[in-house]
Amino acid sequence: ERVTFRYPGANVPALREVSFRLEPGESLALVGPSGSGKSTIFKLLLRFHEPASGRILLDGRDLREIDPRELRAALAVVLQETFIVHGSVRENIAYGCEAANDAAVHLAARQADVEEFAQTLPGGYDCLVGQKGRLLSGGQRQRIAIARAMIRRAPLLLLDEPTASLDAEAARRVMTPLLRLVEGRTTLLVTHDLRLAQLARRILVLEGGRIVDAGTHDELIARGGRYVRACDPEISGEALEGCA
Repeated sequence: ERVTFRYPGANVPALREVSFRLEPGESLALVGPSGSGKSTIFKLLLRFHEPASGRILLDGRDLREIDPRELRAALAVVLQETFIVHGSVRENIAYGCEAANDAAVHLAARQADVEEFAQTLPGGYDCLVGQKGRLLSGGQRQRIAIARAMIRRAPLLLLDEPTASLDAEAARRVMTPLLRLVEGRTTLLVTHDLRLAQLARRILVLEGGRIVDAGTHDELIARGGRYVRACDPEISGEALEGCA
């Protein structure tokens, strides 16, 4: 709600009176060039920083009034780089939700397409994945992150460039798990990937810390311009062919 934020030492604000509303059950994508303010919004939501002016509300409550533990419990996050602990596949899926039983772990694994590779590992779900998940591919690590977000069932889902560090084939393979994850959940998504942006019911285009366009994927494609330019050119070309 009219949020402005400037990083220390910066000459210009990273966000300039940004306002938008995310309805329960709605999926909203933020797209824009690097430096447009997308990731800054995420950092403010996670309370890494505080707005210089304006406020951010969660269920009508100012984030600054919410206990950090309560806020963490309300969020499930999938980042560009997945945090993997030196443990088993099972432990990594349940990370942050240690009370999860085997049935919940296996259900999340099936929904995130972890099961298809977990069954090929020595020891299956009990296979140790190595420091930072070095025994897994980038796509496999990201599918574990998706399963982890599924098992949490937090009220708000945050996705920050979840396909950005993956090659084209790995990115394609996580699209179906991401679609299952987002379905019916209140979701805020940052992406340069037009295919991923299409998962959102509504899209905001940012430039220079301001919202400069908004609409559905089809509406923004029809208008052209900023939305298409904001996304990865190679990926955008593939997605536009699919819309033709």
